Amino acid sequence: MFARLAMCSRLPSKIRQSNVCPVSIRAFSQAKFSLPRPHGKSFAHRSELKQAKRIVVKLGSAVVTRGDECGLALGRLASIVEQVAMLQNQGREMMIVTSGAVAFGKQRLRHEILLSQSVRQALHSGQNQLKDMSVPVLEARACAAAGQSGLMALYEAMFTQYSICTAQILVTNLDFHDEQKRRNLNSTLHELLRMNIVPIINTNDAVVPPPVPNSDLQGVNVISIKDNDSLAARLAVEMKADLLIALSDVQGLYDSPPGTDDAKLIDIFYPGDQQSITYGTKSRVGIGGMEAKVKAALWALQGGTSVIIANGTDPKVTGHVITDIVEGKKIGTFFSEVKPAGPTVEQQTEMARHAGRTLASLLPEQRGEIICCLAELLTEKKDEILSANRKDMEFAAGRLSQPMTNRLSLSTAKLNSLAIGLRQLAVSSRDSVGRVLRRTRVANNLELEQITVPIGVLLVIFESRPDCLPQVSALAIASGNALLLKGGKEASNTNKILHQLTQEALAIHGVTDAIQLVSTREEVEDLCRLDKMIDLIIPRGSSQLVRNIQRAAKGIPVLGHSEGVCHVFIDSEASIDKAIEVVRDSKCDYPAACNAMETLLIHRDMLRTPLFDQIIDMLRTEQVKIHAGPRFASYLTFSPSEVKSLRTEYGDLECCIEVVDSMHDAVDHIHKYGSSHTDVIITENEDTAEQFLQLVDSACVFWNASSRFADGYRFGLGAEVGISTARIHARGPVGLDGLLTTKWVLRGEGHTVADFSEQGSMKYLHENIPVPQGHFN
Repeated sequence: MFARLAMCSRLPSKIRQSNVCPVSIRAFSQAKFSLPRPHGKSFAHRSELKQAKRIVVKLGSAVVTRGDECGLALGRLASIVEQVAMLQNQGREMMIVTSGAVAFGKQRLRHEILLSQSVRQALHSGQNQLKDMSVPVLEARACAAAGQSGLMALYEAMFTQYSICTAQILVTNLDFHDEQKRRNLNSTLHELLRMNIVPIINTNDAVVPPPVPNSDLQGVNVISIKDNDSLAARLAVEMKADLLIALSDVQGLYDSPPGTDDAKLIDIFYPGDQQSITYGTKSRVGIGGMEAKVKAALWALQGGTSVIIANGTDPKVTGHVITDIVEGKKIGTFFSEVKPAGPTVEQQTEMARHAGRTLASLLPEQRGEIICCLAELLTEKKDEILSANRKDMEFAAGRLSQPMTNRLSLSTAKLNSLAIGLRQLAVSSRDSVGRVLRRTRVANNLELEQITVPIGVLLVIFESRPDCLPQVSALAIASGNALLLKGGKEASNTNKILHQLTQEALAIHGVTDAIQLVSTREEVEDLCRLDKMIDLIIPRGSSQLVRNIQRAAKGIPVLGHSEGVCHVFIDSEASIDKAIEVVRDSKCDYPAACNAMETLLIHRDMLRTPLFDQIIDMLRTEQVKIHAGPRFASYLTFSPSEVKSLRTEYGDLECCIEVVDSMHDAVDHIHKYGSSHTDVIITENEDTAEQFLQLVDSACVFWNASSRFADGYRFGLGAEVGISTARIHARGPVGLDGLLTTKWVLRGEGHTVADFSEQGSMKYLHENIPVPQGHFN
């Protein structure tokens, strides 16, 4: 039986008006054949999938067909075609191995049978009352015969919308017995790809014999074509494809049948891991199962083709599942021959959670000892830390912006300041986990307590700023939280030694694994998808990083701020000396910080006064580039460059100056253009200052003080994980208290709710019980 190649023309929009130009070929290969010489190594990491040039997409029956198994899932299929077309138009070579002919044919035949029955009954009955009509069981091969042409016409019509031509190839098991046929098919497929045509391949189910049990894959060097899984694997290796994407109705490969207790999705599967898998039943349609998919995937992997098994039916991801896979995102199960040296990020998270529970159970004094040990190590090992930091600085030279470079740099002074803050935190950590906040006598011998507990597993993502690592680690230790750290590659050497010192400190009480540094090639977006493992994400970095994380985090709270657009307002009653010093410190002390001034608001009455002139002179002396706001520019004959946006965070020696008419106008400007971070008023009028402090809705609001005071260490928190501009949970510099939540503990003696009913013998008291200062559960 020869394979058939047909329908290679561009179609008009109507499916039934398609022009078909059939081309016959001699089909390929024996049913079992030797593995050809590998065309190269498969990709070792997901991030390399972007380089895939030739891609095979296998669409399982459950993906193509509707839930009733009668007809095609048209919306889903259209979405898949759109993604394949997008990749094809990027210059990649796409091939599709598809199911669906049986389902499509079943729909057509059922419709024809029902129509025929209704006509016959109408002719033989003088009445319009029709008897119940039943559809006989339809034979699969007949359904396939009726559905193949319609399925291909549908593909053609869909691909035509993207100016892409398709070609159909049908094969059967009998076509795999002749080497000449195999070579003919190989030649034909290469020619189609050369002409930018998408081949659509399927087994010819109209004549295919019933599947032979246990003959799907035999050994590792031979393969028999029984279903579309093995067909896709054989085709991928034969055509030297870079990637095989097998779409099914499950998220990927699980270590036990999906839906069972403790079933976990396997992110990366390696040859030799088969013994750790328990397979369940096959999908609702089709003749394959997950075991067949895994065997086919491993065979393709050995032949040099990377493989991913993923869900093609989930409406949340169907519209971008294929393109996301090619972009390297963590979707489905990735088959790889390269096993990483260390644990996966999922394993790291589990290790951290387990050790974190032990950390939370330690006495406050013991957690304090760990933090003090870390503080000592920062000063004792400063030479090693600074040596590692110099390597990062040398690598970053010319590659990073000046603000990023400033944040990357460490010094002896910075390390000493860190150590002081950590020692301060060690003292306050004694008043953290297990603190009783409230106690209530609900009824006689029934007492309720609200106590502080850790949040769980924290994920802190930071770029540059390696000093963030010991700060955040100390806060996690003090609050009893497990911690996952993801730093930027620009600080990899510094982060590595700081994490080693952190683990050295944790080791004194046997909780080394509580803090993990993610050093694998995990994309930030993939980490944000671990909603069942991570309880809170804290981003530390650029506003773009924070916004990306906030968008990517589905189901995980994000604590932080996206921008630090901080304002200083000089009122008409401001002191000249205070104004100059506060503005200088707010902008020039550390312009890369998120609490640095970005916009200077000046009361209209202060223009053309000595105070205004002195401020401008000071900024010029400090080499601050000035951008004029619209109103400020209107007062000047020759103005500085006009600002592009009043919401700009410069992060450098630049700022915007704008004019306002009053304190209330300043407040309105801050609310419109600010980021709810830190805003300052400079005035000698106490009433004006108090109104400003009350009206401005920001995390930090200051009077006659630099915006740079918005910092956990300067607030006496010892350290901070960042500054939050959110209105729920923590706000402002987030220290120890911001990393704690609460739980309720009720102690009774066999009490039941029925005891408090109208017929019950007990009554609620709800009496507040005083809680002594520093009382712990």
